[in-house]
Amino acid sequence: MSLIRVRYIVDDVEAAIAFYTQHLDFLVKVHPAPGFAVLQRGDLNLLVNAKDGPGGAAQAMPDGRKPEPGGWNRIQLEVHDLESLVGSLREAGLSFRNNIVTGFGGKQILLDDPAGNPIELFEPPSK
Repeated sequence: MSLIRVRYIVDDVEAAIAFYTQHLDFLVKVHPAPGFAVLQRGDLNLLVNAKDGPGGAAQAMPDGRKPEPGGWNRIQLEVHDLESLVGSLREAGLSFRNNIVTGFGGKQILLDDPAGNPIELFEPPSK
């Protein structure tokens, strides 16, 4: 089985590490430099790069645009009790973009990491 890799540009790698490990059960797989780390949860490797780091991920495009945190593309993490988790995360002072949305496919909410990158927390419908 291959791992899934997603890269997020962040303002502060240490803040990202603390956020993902303390609140979303990620482990630090590799942290070789201040501006980069690989965090792991199951088959997902989340590569976090500082927006002003020396690596290739933060370099400007030929038209001058630079990679920035935020946006709407996101990772989705499946959870078993969304309402309970959201309550705990709100108590910890974390920031959400919306309230829990319920539809035919289940329930979801968008949580922002410290740099403003969204994480979709998703609970599938009961069987």
